[in-house]
Amino acid sequence: MTFVSCVRFTLGKGTEVKPMKIAACQLPFVLNDMDHALALIDLHATNAQRQGVRLVCFPECFLQGYEVTAEHVSRVALDLESPEFGRILRRLAELEPVIVLGMIEKHAGKFYNSAVVIDRGTLVTRYRKTHLIGSEQTVFEPGTEYPVFEVSGVKVGINICYDLRFAEAAQAAVSAGAELLACPCNNMLRPAAAEDWKLRHNEIRCERARESRVWILSSDVTGEHEGRIAYGPTAVINPDGKVVAQVPSMTTGMVVLDALDDVAIRRE
Repeated sequence: MTFVSCVRFTLGKGTEVKPMKIAACQLPFVLNDMDHALALIDLHATNAQRQGVRLVCFPECFLQGYEVTAEHVSRVALDLESPEFGRILRRLAELEPVIVLGMIEKHAGKFYNSAVVIDRGTLVTRYRKTHLIGSEQTVFEPGTEYPVFEVSGVKVGINICYDLRFAEAAQAAVSAGAELLACPCNNMLRPAAAEDWKLRHNEIRCERARESRVWILSSDVTGEHEGRIAYGPTAVINPDGKVVAQVPSMTTGMVVLDALDDVAIRRE
């Protein structure tokens, strides 16, 4: 059912080892169906939990679906203090891994492309995408903060998709203490653009990892939707800028990393 890999976290000059199982999911594109999105989140987080995973990352805007129109965003956006979001937290309360989940957030009449961090049904923090691309700029407000949270002794920051094009976004999280970047992404593109970017996504992420000396864990969608295509990639990149493991293109699944240096693969 899943794509599984293992790796060791070695921080600083190689004298400190912080083993922690982490995971990222490559999932089908879901739009306007929060129940289906939550079912997929529950399925994969439960699977990750069985493997002892402490942190699992899901794609950008995955909860409500990535569609950048004023109509869609205003209709599906959630206030993090709303009863509806509270119900979502309660639904995820039995899951042991810390969840990084992309969603569309509403706050004080403004909308944000956000990622929330949830630990057993409790909202730990949220990150708002700081670099908006194209039509996002007409719908979303950019974020301004780079929160860092801790899981099993590892400090984790967040970048969302297009943020990774900018060195300062990764560096801001690292300057705040991040040793690992969880990166929800959503690259459902027109075929020509998807083909052009098929390899370039990881090339850019590898550059960010090398220059900032940080682990990168990316999660993306895959498949086809209304004439568009998403190859991924969902991957783990080490601070040397090497792709340690990746879910194969056009394959749904999950990559899991822990304190070992071996690789095993199971596909859905």
